[in-house]
Amino acid sequence: MTVPDPTLTDAWAALARHRNAMASVSLRTRFEQDATRFDRLSWSVAGLTVDLSKQHLDDDTLPLLLDLATAMDVEGRRAGLFAGDRVNVTEDRAALHVALRDSTDRSYVVEGEDVSVQLKYARGRMLAFAGHVIDGQRTGHTGQRFDRVVNIGIGGSDLGPRCAVAALTDHAVSELDVAFVATVDGIALQDALADVEPEKTLFIICSKSFSTRETMTNANEARCWLIDALGEAAVADHFVAVTAEPSKAVDYGLTDDAIFPMWDWVGGRYSLCSAIGLSLALACGPLVFQRVLAGANAMDRHFETAPLAENLPVMMALLSIWNQDFWNTTALAVLPYDHRLRLLPAHFQQLMMESNGKGVRIDGGDVSFRTAPIVFGGSGAESQHSFMQQIHQSPKVVPVEFIVALDGQGEEDRDILVANAFAQSEALMRGLAADEISQDSGKNLIPHKACPGNRQSTTILLESLTPETFGALIALYEHRTFVEGTLWGLNSFDQWGVEFGKALASRLLEDVAKGRAGDGHDSSTAGLLNAYLAHRSTIQS
Repeated sequence: MTVPDPTLTDAWAALARHRNAMASVSLRTRFEQDATRFDRLSWSVAGLTVDLSKQHLDDDTLPLLLDLATAMDVEGRRAGLFAGDRVNVTEDRAALHVALRDSTDRSYVVEGEDVSVQLKYARGRMLAFAGHVIDGQRTGHTGQRFDRVVNIGIGGSDLGPRCAVAALTDHAVSELDVAFVATVDGIALQDALADVEPEKTLFIICSKSFSTRETMTNANEARCWLIDALGEAAVADHFVAVTAEPSKAVDYGLTDDAIFPMWDWVGGRYSLCSAIGLSLALACGPLVFQRVLAGANAMDRHFETAPLAENLPVMMALLSIWNQDFWNTTALAVLPYDHRLRLLPAHFQQLMMESNGKGVRIDGGDVSFRTAPIVFGGSGAESQHSFMQQIHQSPKVVPVEFIVALDGQGEEDRDILVANAFAQSEALMRGLAADEISQDSGKNLIPHKACPGNRQSTTILLESLTPETFGALIALYEHRTFVEGTLWGLNSFDQWGVEFGKALASRLLEDVAKGRAGDGHDSSTAGLLNAYLAHRSTIQS
């Protein structure tokens, strides 16, 4: 597949000229000169309001950015995504995650096959299973109801559902305690199994290949723990799997009714709305899961049908390119001002950096521009007392995306939280000039207190944190990431760098088994491995 180098398009050149022309006018000045700026540059869709008015935009910017979208065929790539085309060109696959959350009669075709019926059937099976566990129809080996669920997965099989369960705890109808284990560090599994009863514990193995090393290592240790307590016959009653390799799950000792499908045309970081979300359905109930799908589907419909100039995922993606490649930013801070959304930055970090952290275009050509930003973040209120110092005053400019739910626990607490979120975005935009600082501070302190301002941010408001708005928010970032990749000419659905690291790890594990560093390693890697082996030998002796 051939794609243009975006830097060689007329649109890119026009944006570069425009960037130079508008640099002399600050955001603060733009607000002082235009009282309607917020009204013109904010949009509401699916329970979300997205305010782009504190970005470096004037009347000419969006039309020029939309010219870039046209040059990079965003509309064509969007149509291909929904049509089930092989948009994941390096793995020769579709990326049809939008089909997972569509409950209408619409057909979705992959390789000439309408997959809609099998999707609905699989969803119904998964939700029925969750309901049966919650109401006690599905029990453990000794007939006792489950009270603990342990989700074993990594990457997209962990971050999405872990984030969703934390976000939607208020909506839970289940009394199940859901824990997540991703790292292969044994302490994590020990913590998940502390003070729980094997008779009441259900494990979900989430692995598309049913061979992911970290996931299967944890699963095997959990399996041994269960067998030690209840015997091998209990495995079939206490383990379920979400996988694209059902035969491997059967060989593992699982029954057909405890195996839920994945498809190779759904990438892990886009898989929350598949059976990977079983932990969410167990924690909060099948209805909550369906409401998440409905919210995501509402954003899907907006993304598919809205004109580019009114399309939130498209506009957010265009601004990413605008900030990264024309305003020379290299990072993005995601700050949810809501404790329930505290895990969003980690989920979005994987979504955006694994999808678009690429140095090669789809056609194999090297990129000559910045691609995915370094995404980081945390709870907004806590971040104010850590890295926000750098964002306010460092010469390195970091755009911020504030995510604020307008509802929450405690009216006074919510007032404080929301006021701080809005104040941070205002401070970044306005800045604090030396002549605005009280002379009582003393002349020596004035330069230390001054803040340059003119720093761009986006604020996303959720009318209320519901399953629907959460689903819409997840879909907004998924589609925004896809459009960013399209604008950069990247494939947002592979992760070959991750695969390379896995291959090297397998080789090093072979060396560990032999007790020595093999040939072909650099001196650092060999030295580090030998130090580990020596320490391991000391402990074993």
